[in-house]
Amino acid sequence: MSEWKAKRFWKEARVVEAEGGYSVELDGRGVKTPAKRKLVVPTRAMAQAIAEEWDAQEGEIDPGQMPVTRSANAAIDKVALQHAEVARMLADYADSDLLCYRAESPAELVTRQAEAWDPLLDWADREFGARLIPVSGVMHQPQSPKALEVMAKRAHGMDNFTLTAFHDLVGLSGSFVIGLAAMHDMRETRALWQLSRVDEQWQEELWGPDEEATAVAARKESEFLHAKRFLNLAQ
Repeated sequence: MSEWKAKRFWKEARVVEAEGGYSVELDGRGVKTPAKRKLVVPTRAMAQAIAEEWDAQEGEIDPGQMPVTRSANAAIDKVALQHAEVARMLADYADSDLLCYRAESPAELVTRQAEAWDPLLDWADREFGARLIPVSGVMHQPQSPKALEVMAKRAHGMDNFTLTAFHDLVGLSGSFVIGLAAMHDMRETRALWQLSRVDEQWQEELWGPDEEATAVAARKESEFLHAKRFLNLAQ
C-alpha cells in the first residue's frame, strides 16, 4: 500500500504579523511546525519566502521543495529546545577546524592549503581576536583556550534561527571559521564553499572525478548556499 501524502487544500498563502515576528496563513489558518508549534519567524522576508514555497505547491505537498520552511521548522522544533547543546557542539568544531589540519606532503598540496586557508585564519584573528594555529598531520592538537572561548561565545550568542543556519554552514564545511566567514560576508558564499574542498579538489585532479562523490558534493554545495540564504532571511 502506498503511503498517503498530503495534498494542497488552500487557495492562498499570505504573511501576517504575529506575536514575536511573522507567520504564514493558508486561507486564514496559521501554518504549524511538524511538532504542532506555531510557525513564527523573525522577519517578514523569511515569512514571505515560506509563503512563496507553500504557494508553489501543486497537488501533493513536497517538503523537499520547501527548504526555508524546513529550516524554520528546525529552528523552532529542535534548535530552540537545545540551543546550548547545539552551540556547544558547533564551538567544538573550532578545536578541530578543517583549516588547521594540513598535509605534510606533497609540497604542492601544502602550498595550496596555506594559500587557501591562511587568509581565513588571519581574518578570524583580526576580526574576533581568535587565533587558530595550523598543524601538520591529522592528530588532534588543542587550540588555545582563549581562542576557543571567543568562538564559543559567538555561537552561544546567536538566536535560534541564526544558529540553525550556522549549524549547516559549519557542519557542511567542517569549519567554524568558514561558517563565520559566510556569516560576515568575508567572501562570496560559493567561493567559501570551494575553499572547504581544497583536499577533495586535489584528489580529483590526481585521480579524476568520481560520479557519486561529485553528486554528493553538489548536494552539499546546494545546502550550504541555502544555509547562507536562510541566514540572510533571518536578519
